[in-house]
Amino acid sequence: MPRITRVYTRTGDDGTTGLGIRARVRKDSARVEAYGAVDELNSAVGVAVSAGVSTRVRGCLGRVQQELFHLGSDLCVPADGDAPPVPRIEERHVRGLEKTIDALQEDLAPLENFVLPGGCPAAASLHLARTICRRAERRLVTLAATETVGAPALTYVNRLSDALFVMARYENRMRGEADVLWDSRA
Repeated sequence: MPRITRVYTRTGDDGTTGLGIRARVRKDSARVEAYGAVDELNSAVGVAVSAGVSTRVRGCLGRVQQELFHLGSDLCVPADGDAPPVPRIEERHVRGLEKTIDALQEDLAPLENFVLPGGCPAAASLHLARTICRRAERRLVTLAATETVGAPALTYVNRLSDALFVMARYENRMRGEADVLWDSRA
């Protein structure tokens, strides 16, 4: 567990940042963009929790926030070379998301149309987190085109966006709010 003694170090004032392998890279590198998007996603999940999600979803999101820190660690410390052991996203995390999706969907009607972001504040916040998750996924795909990214990491963010969508629908259902449906003739 890292011990943070000072928030500022001044080492990034030149536009670089340190990876977990002690290498320095530009702050706009694909790797930093990827774990930065994951950090933004984690903040959006925190906002969704603050919007008053149900107890059931709050428990799921608490686990997700821990796993997103694993993902950030996974991306900050590339798995190739002499990388130190760090928490990483594993298949078990993906399976956990799939179990969550399946359990929450049991309480939902089947989809018959595209759903627009909205509904109750908790659902709207989850939809926002879902779109940020999709951006994080795109950043991981960009990174994976040139550098090593663990396969479970890519699968995890793909599955997480699905989970956030289902959680948003679940929140609307629990509050008696209808999903906002797309009107293709509007």
